[in-house]
Amino acid sequence: MERSQVAIIGSGLIGRSWAMVFAAGGFKVKLYDIAQQQLMSALEGIRQQMKEMEKLGVLKGALSAEQQLALISVCTDLKAAVEGATFIQECTPENLELKKKIFSQLDLIVDDNVILSSSTSCLLPSKLFTGLKHVKQCIVSHPVNPPYFVPLVEIVPHPETDPSTTERTYALMKKIGQSPVKLNREIEGFVLNRLQYAVISEAWRLVGEGVISPTDLDLVMSDGLGMRYAFIGPLETMHLNAEGVSNYCERYAEGMKLVLNTFGPVPEFSGETAQKVNQALSEKIPVVPKVLDARRKWRDECLTGLAKLKTQMKSD
Repeated sequence: MERSQVAIIGSGLIGRSWAMVFAAGGFKVKLYDIAQQQLMSALEGIRQQMKEMEKLGVLKGALSAEQQLALISVCTDLKAAVEGATFIQECTPENLELKKKIFSQLDLIVDDNVILSSSTSCLLPSKLFTGLKHVKQCIVSHPVNPPYFVPLVEIVPHPETDPSTTERTYALMKKIGQSPVKLNREIEGFVLNRLQYAVISEAWRLVGEGVISPTDLDLVMSDGLGMRYAFIGPLETMHLNAEGVSNYCERYAEGMKLVLNTFGPVPEFSGETAQKVNQALSEKIPVVPKVLDARRKWRDECLTGLAKLKTQMKSD
């Protein structure tokens, strides 16, 4: 897909981040929302982030912050926003009816070449796109929050999505510096959230059963598994922790099954355990907007530094 114009539908945190990612890749970006004030706020937020990252030397892409900002324009008219776009990324709130309404509107105004993509994190493509005239051009491109700092994108097709739509989306994500993965079919939660929920579920049970404190549980991930998983996944970990995967399974399959059989039912995520976890995390990070924003900024700085390190190590 040639570098051309893309449209971002929705100027919240995900929409802003997508706009920055595409601008860093040299694409012209039309950012759409229904309120001009929201768009002005989004533009100012993008400007501040880009300027700060440029100052720190971690701005993505070959263009300067000003050059990237010049590629982003805003629009409150949906038809005008998507005119000339070859790729449309929807970033509205996670509400099925709202997203279906947006895609039904887009379905009436786009041609047969534009790709219609959703940022949804859990709504199945079959629920979003079924019945649309341009269903073959529809796909889910689920980013990890925040997309600018975490490059993974899950590409999930509708059962009727044309294979060329998947391939074009994959190529586009590679071109703008993201790390796309293709799902061969839709599944509840896609892949990232299924893995994430499995970890959260067992973490919740371990805390709820008094095995470990909430803060120590998080340390197991941040200073344990997370250190390794920042560079390799669980399957490669198996491969390297023995003489290949087959050898790992021979050595550890019985032990894994023994442990897995002790896992309890899906937690309710409420009651005493919820209070315990909330209290521990609130003591560490008080639920005050200023404090939460500062911690999020720190998180993003850490992710930026990690991304920079990973890029350097790959080039070495």
